[in-house]
Amino acid sequence: MNFNNLIDNNLILLDSNSSNKTEVIEKLVDLLDENGALINKHEFLEAVLLRESKSPTGLEDGLAIPHGKSSSVKIPKIAAARLKNKIKDWESVDEGNEVDLIFLIAIPDSEKGTTHIEVLSNLTTLFMEDGFIDSLRNAKNKDEFLNIILKNDKSAPLKNQTINKKEKVFENSIDENKSLKFKLNKLKEHLLFGTSHMIPFIVAGGVLLSLAVMLSGKGAVPEAGFLKDMADMGIAGLTLFTAVLGGYIAYSIADKPGLAPGMIGSWIAVQNYKTGFLGAIIVGFIAGFIINLLKKIKLPDSMKSLGSIFIYPLIGTFIVCGIVMWGIGIPIASMMTSMNAWLASMAGSGKVALGAILGGMTAFDMGGPINKVATLFAQTQVDTQPWLMGGVGIAICTPPLGMALATFLSPKKYTKDEKEAGKAAAIMGLIGISEGAIPFAAADPMRVLPAIVAGGIVGNIVGFVMNSINHAPWGGWIVLPVVEGKFGYILGTILGALTTALIVNILKPIASETLDEEMEELNYEAVVGEGEAEILAITSCPSGVAHTFLAAKALEKTASKMGIRIKVETQGANGIVNRITQKDVENAKVVIFAHDVAIKEPQRFKNIKMLDVKTKVAIQDPKKLIEESLKNI
Repeated sequence: MNFNNLIDNNLILLDSNSSNKTEVIEKLVDLLDENGALINKHEFLEAVLLRESKSPTGLEDGLAIPHGKSSSVKIPKIAAARLKNKIKDWESVDEGNEVDLIFLIAIPDSEKGTTHIEVLSNLTTLFMEDGFIDSLRNAKNKDEFLNIILKNDKSAPLKNQTINKKEKVFENSIDENKSLKFKLNKLKEHLLFGTSHMIPFIVAGGVLLSLAVMLSGKGAVPEAGFLKDMADMGIAGLTLFTAVLGGYIAYSIADKPGLAPGMIGSWIAVQNYKTGFLGAIIVGFIAGFIINLLKKIKLPDSMKSLGSIFIYPLIGTFIVCGIVMWGIGIPIASMMTSMNAWLASMAGSGKVALGAILGGMTAFDMGGPINKVATLFAQTQVDTQPWLMGGVGIAICTPPLGMALATFLSPKKYTKDEKEAGKAAAIMGLIGISEGAIPFAAADPMRVLPAIVAGGIVGNIVGFVMNSINHAPWGGWIVLPVVEGKFGYILGTILGALTTALIVNILKPIASETLDEEMEELNYEAVVGEGEAEILAITSCPSGVAHTFLAAKALEKTASKMGIRIKVETQGANGIVNRITQKDVENAKVVIFAHDVAIKEPQRFKNIKMLDVKTKVAIQDPKKLIEESLKNI
């Protein structure tokens, strides 16, 4: 494997001030992560440091080659560093070695045999070239440093079978990492990480408080007895959710040291300055970025262990809270006051316009980022503006209910698969899961998307106009016990679903199915036994519900039709189900990761080909994904 495929100038750090081994390794891991080489930088860092604890990685002549093999590595890569000051205590085979040139090797677990040995061999061969090391020390810039490596590279070019789609994915990810789109996507990931931890607090708090109010029969928070205790439980959940939101946004950005500054800063912003959820989001991002800045400050070796548990949280909390108290608290509070005043004004004639916007956004991508913006807007204000959820709760469920109704009204326009999906969509819609309509939208987006958006708009507007109030941050009919104005809520759901069904059935032609498809048995058995499957898969999404199980069922059903045995492990709201064992891994050919959040226990999958995709790929085109996974095996 030649070095042209392993290193570029984005993976080179020149004249670093790092003063100890751990610090320089962390910086090189960050470089690999920033340039798209890693799936999870924390897991890879642990793998490298574990390897360091076993035997020396320092050589001689100032060289060190730390390395790690991990399933958190996408593709083999090398990151290099040249230090200003030599590290004298780097454990080396030459006891007098003082390290100033470091090459960190990252190897996927699946390639830890031949690739690992080949890269190490080629790298040590380079070190033996006359003048090579001195040339690196004298290089004036990254380009010159890289050219010295490539000029002396005598390793064989990559074999044809090694030039695969993984390499293309990596190259694309480097370009993508430099773009504004990539940076915005990273911000969105941090926000969704925070909201995924926040939602259980809103659900538990909102439902308990609403039930207490409803059972009291007075339309107010109970003042005594059991119902007051229940209301207090709910109020606690609704009080804590903003701190959890800010804390876990900071945690996503800066790891555990960000948790305390994010939570405490958000609590002060919300409780002292009434900034609401918007303030918690802003404080969460500020806390995460401040902790990352603090991590760049060099600490003496004796204080390294105190950084994450004492120094960073303490100083970070003081700085973040200071920014809130003496800087942004009052302006954000004013902004939230203005927004709530605007929303209150929209409760009159502006309801139709706001309902159209929120309804269309909620229905458009069924659990995707646009949906999340609209639902988060309503969910986080369920305690102060519950009428927002009165409309949005309807728009959440109209896409799947509308498509289910469409398959019932015009069965000849849908395949047998789609009619079966319609039954599942009806159930998902009633319990407030928009993703039930995804199979229809994926198969025919030009006809389905306009229909479900129209249905969401109609349903949301009806809910607003009929003054429906939903005290739970959820949708569907499962929340009816805590809805005021139930008739309007039910009417909005029916009209929205009917709008979707009528529009999509007008647009859709009669379905054409072959006789074989008509006669095809749709029932199948999921593989649950050990060592029986040739393909393994894991599905996981932020909520642990909809996309997780839609992807699993799509893969299982498609594999069954193709005559392929597949075992799918779901990592969802109920934990790990249908766990993949070591025996499964030993007998399978490939594992598919269809996920939108980090896979749990990825270290299980050693010496097996891996294919890494988003859940929507498994949902939209499972056949192509399965065929792709079996190529070149």
